[in-house]
Amino acid sequence: MQKTIFIVDDNATNLTMAEEALEGLYQVITLSSAARMFTALAKVLPDLILLDIEMPETNGFEAMKRLKASDAYCEIPVIFLTGMSEPSNEAYGIELGAVDFIAKPFSKPVLLNRIRNHLHLDELIRERTEQLRERTEQLRERTTQLEKLQNSIVHTMADFVESRDTNTGGHIERTTVYIKILIEALTEHGVYAEEIGAWDLDSVISSARLHDVGKIKISDSILNKPGALTEEEYQMMQTHSMEAEQIINQMALRTGEESFLHNARLSAVYHHERWDGTGYPHGLQGEDIPLQGRIMALVDVYDALTSERPYKVAYSSDEAVQIILEEAGTHFDPYIVDVFVKIKGQFASARESLDGDM
Repeated sequence: MQKTIFIVDDNATNLTMAEEALEGLYQVITLSSAARMFTALAKVLPDLILLDIEMPETNGFEAMKRLKASDAYCEIPVIFLTGMSEPSNEAYGIELGAVDFIAKPFSKPVLLNRIRNHLHLDELIRERTEQLRERTEQLRERTTQLEKLQNSIVHTMADFVESRDTNTGGHIERTTVYIKILIEALTEHGVYAEEIGAWDLDSVISSARLHDVGKIKISDSILNKPGALTEEEYQMMQTHSMEAEQIINQMALRTGEESFLHNARLSAVYHHERWDGTGYPHGLQGEDIPLQGRIMALVDVYDALTSERPYKVAYSSDEAVQIILEEAGTHFDPYIVDVFVKIKGQFASARESLDGDM
């Protein structure tokens, strides 16, 4: 299929010479002004434009600016035809986006050779661009599939953990919603905003579903005991944080998916640490506790307080907020608590909505 070339020049002789030089090789459309070129562009998109610079009304430079400003025309290669010999004009044309200059009067071999080279180059660029687009789309689809698989595995594991712990129905789903609310609020209020800004939020929120994965290693007799745990049983229950670390480390080792599981590890291992250093498993204090763990600590306790257990009634949202407020600076990060109190209504509404859905 022949390529289409526009020749734009206000000089009829130049148009005729260029048309005769290209006759039989390309489909040629001659146009005597920039205005006529833009009218023709509305109907036909050429593969290349030969554009005169010195034209009345709209000169070649101004026409070039309009071409490059248009999403529809900006990719069309343009070669300037000019009798102007000043290097500054050529530099300015290249700056505007021209691919080449051909001096007038031009010779047929030079004209044909320049056109052939630029059409071939443009074709190669378009082919490579299309190949890159296809590969990018394939990579995007592959990434989406992997993310779906990843989230499916996380949901399945989380559901399995929750199915064993009959006392905490809906806990994982609720804490996931609370985490999203709290992280957005921390960012909005400028609390730890710089650190959170560096996170992959989808990964942090989704991976938090694994915060209790270590309970897989806890016996049913402890996990589902219909009453308060003995001291020995409580110590056994505490081991679920370290068990979680081992499980997640094994997953990372076998899958190579370190980034996602790194966030899961921080939530799972550190959400029972306390701001004053009296928590477990490592007894970390203050900001030595990873932020993911400090956030999970608050939402985990809020959900536990507002949930019924065999050994306790469910507290109201206001009662849970008051307990958390009283433990700011001891159990919980006080800066996170300050933000949590400001958005406590969102937690209460989310709890009510999720209970309704269940």
